[in-house]
Amino acid sequence: MAKQWIAAGIFLALAGTNGVHAQDYPTRTATVIVPFAAGGPADITGRIVADIFSRYLGQKFVVENVVGAGGTTGAIRAARAPADGYTILSGHLGTNALAPAFYPNLAYDPQKDFAPVGLTAEYPEVLAVRKEFPANNLKEFVAYAKANPEKLNVGHAGLGSVSYIGCLLLHSALGIKPTMIPFTGTAPVLNAMLAGQVDYECDPVLGTLSQVQAGNIKALAVAAKKRSPLLPDVPTSHEQGLPEFDIAPFYAVFVPTGTPQPIVDKLVDALNRGLNEDAVKKRLAELGAESAEQDRRGPKALTELIKAETARLMPILKAAAEKEK
Repeated sequence: MAKQWIAAGIFLALAGTNGVHAQDYPTRTATVIVPFAAGGPADITGRIVADIFSRYLGQKFVVENVVGAGGTTGAIRAARAPADGYTILSGHLGTNALAPAFYPNLAYDPQKDFAPVGLTAEYPEVLAVRKEFPANNLKEFVAYAKANPEKLNVGHAGLGSVSYIGCLLLHSALGIKPTMIPFTGTAPVLNAMLAGQVDYECDPVLGTLSQVQAGNIKALAVAAKKRSPLLPDVPTSHEQGLPEFDIAPFYAVFVPTGTPQPIVDKLVDALNRGLNEDAVKKRLAELGAESAEQDRRGPKALTELIKAETARLMPILKAAAEKEK
């Protein structure tokens, strides 16, 4: 009986300690893992998230870029981290929904190994081609691509990345199989396109915006129902007769499953407060993002979004991925 009382006392003491830790969180520097190279939309979004948490939670949240395998290397690192709130993943549609379509032996389960914190933003993608590419609109691109698929080189940020998913969706709609060339992020893809090493890419508007505006590459279509305010003269895929090419990847915040609920609640509240700031809304708009509205924030809304996008895209991407092999 004495041993039972001692064991009970230890359990209660530990429970009390865990509760205090959750209540005091954070007490030291935390890491926000961005699973892609610096400079692209994923990186910039992750840094916005880290800044929000730093300001509202009173400790430094530093970004660590962990690149590789279409973002899954960083996601694995985050999934295997202690569930204590000090390792956070700034993930997206690829890492936290569709990765199993491309990695059958994926070392984590996107929905079981992560607890959702909240949606940050969605970034409509754009089809951008090198300056000398022989097409100036989506109709001309479709005609050329169908006639010359073996000549096309496509840059992407790795198997399962949003740039890979976007172009795979495009190729599925057109029934073509170009050569897809992986890079460590979308910034290196852009450099390769400027050098003439790849013909085109599918990337959130931000990734190619400055070079499109400078006239160094051409934007042929925004993969959405409405035009991007940053590229108002670029017609959408829907306007140009290819509604199947519709992709606006979500970027969102996750923690390892098992993170104490009081810590998750603190992160949810901080993210929500940050996203309500006019300065943050303006910054996201400048990046070509669609900010998460109030009713689409939080763990429940993010869970529903993941389920919906998985149901919509997984069958198409699995079939297309099989053809790429």
